[in-house]
Amino acid sequence: MARATRPTIMENLHHLETVILLMAVVIALTAFARRALVPYPILLVLGGLILGNLPGLPVVRLNPDLVFLVFLPPILWAAAYFTSLRDFRANMRPISLLAVGLVLTTTAVVAVVVHTLLPGMGWAEAVTLGAIVSPPDAVAATAIGRQLRIPYRVITILEGESLVNDATALVLYRAAVGAAVSGTFLLSHVFAQFFLAAAIGVAIGLAVGLVNRLALRYLDDSFSEIALSLLAPYVAWILAEYAHASSVLACVAGGIYIRQYFSVIVAPATRLQARAVWDVLIFLLNGFIFILIGLQLGPLRAAVPYGKLGTFLWHGALISLTVIGVRLVWVPIAAYLPRRLSPALRARDPLPPWSVLFLIAWVAMRGIVSLAAALALPLTTASGASFPFRDEIILLTFAVILFTLVLQGLSLAPLIHALHLRDDHALEYEEARAREHAAISALARLEELAAEGWALPECLAQLRVDYTRRARRFVQPMPDDPNASPQITAVLRRLRHETLMAERCAVIGLRNAGVISDEVLFHIEQELDVEAMQAGIGELRISLAANSRDAATESSRLEP
Repeated sequence: MARATRPTIMENLHHLETVILLMAVVIALTAFARRALVPYPILLVLGGLILGNLPGLPVVRLNPDLVFLVFLPPILWAAAYFTSLRDFRANMRPISLLAVGLVLTTTAVVAVVVHTLLPGMGWAEAVTLGAIVSPPDAVAATAIGRQLRIPYRVITILEGESLVNDATALVLYRAAVGAAVSGTFLLSHVFAQFFLAAAIGVAIGLAVGLVNRLALRYLDDSFSEIALSLLAPYVAWILAEYAHASSVLACVAGGIYIRQYFSVIVAPATRLQARAVWDVLIFLLNGFIFILIGLQLGPLRAAVPYGKLGTFLWHGALISLTVIGVRLVWVPIAAYLPRRLSPALRARDPLPPWSVLFLIAWVAMRGIVSLAAALALPLTTASGASFPFRDEIILLTFAVILFTLVLQGLSLAPLIHALHLRDDHALEYEEARAREHAAISALARLEELAAEGWALPECLAQLRVDYTRRARRFVQPMPDDPNASPQITAVLRRLRHETLMAERCAVIGLRNAGVISDEVLFHIEQELDVEAMQAGIGELRISLAANSRDAATESSRLEP
């Protein structure tokens, strides 16, 4: 038995060494990319290309199931979690036109071009390739955009598009693949499947988010709560897959839903720990995704017939120019036409500057979803024959990914500088307003607590000074007096718990009313959580219902 298991153990160790090597490369290239203001996905893809050609290194093949089941659920859930629902709703029109209208248009145009370039390819296979390369990946664009502080609305639109466009493309992809396998292609069936899959996917995501929310309310352990938050996206994805619904929209809907309640159902310490865990997880997953793209060149190159490399590169360049050109034409038309048809919209939301439109139109880099979808193509059709043009579709997809990542990714930072785009400071104004409102709410809560008679006057005076300064834009909390008596310390802690609860309720109320963005709430919430940890009350949950039984129970744990 030992002899039989030894090769398997050694093989697993060899895979572990490869993972460690890739992790080290991901960390090094990402650190360099941030210093050089180059989108890190580009350097990771290029690094993967170089590693894949080094002698002695094993061939790393990308398993599509690994991408769809392991990588995408947490990435989509986290992206949705950090999306502002208010801003998503406010920009629903441009997001829908890009994530649905543009994906459908790109799929159709690419299908026509591919059908012309490869006359033997059927329409089902051509639509399959069009659906694969139609959704851009906004990870690199939004990362560099935040670094260079471009207008917040541009980032909101790009991030919102990237949340939904994968769902549109994957539904089209499944319908086209099904048609290629079965030999029948009905456009009406594709549209019916799209809307049904989207509706069921959203419903599943909301249901998983609701169950996750209820479960978190009854847990009182940070590790269990964080583990449950990590499990939720995988549950949403798997349930949607079993229901033949949109797994992407299930994760997006669940992430957005749970964000609306996470501020009040877990303690500050849990939120801080969860943020650290999720940040590291998403960083590693994104890094591995892009370096794995580069590593696929070796296995894919073997599929190119002898003497056909030049033809594939030419076809790949034409399809890449097609997807870029369609977006460059679509964005200004989609921005101008609705305003032309609706004077009310034109008055409420004037046409953005041409520089903003051009930046949105230029961001069309393709990523891991496209490659995973291509690699996931079935090997055979229902008749047992080989899937038509499978190798060609995979190779052309890889060419489009490389072309758009290198051409558009490397030009992104110089383009932003050349267009003279500037941050509109919208979030800064909202944050200043929220801070002032939170401080005033805390002062009002202090006056209510003073009337109850249990708070010591010196404790009330100390916190009044603190929050008065905050209301005047001074946000540094006053430290505890190390020489204070235990009674004073206990009273101060309870007062801080009450005032922090009042601040959090005030800021969440502004978010719920649509006055501030979720991003502003998240920023202020982090500072409140840190202050709660410093005050020794980080394990206490802060309920929205400040006078409710739950809030009273939490406060009673701090009785002096």
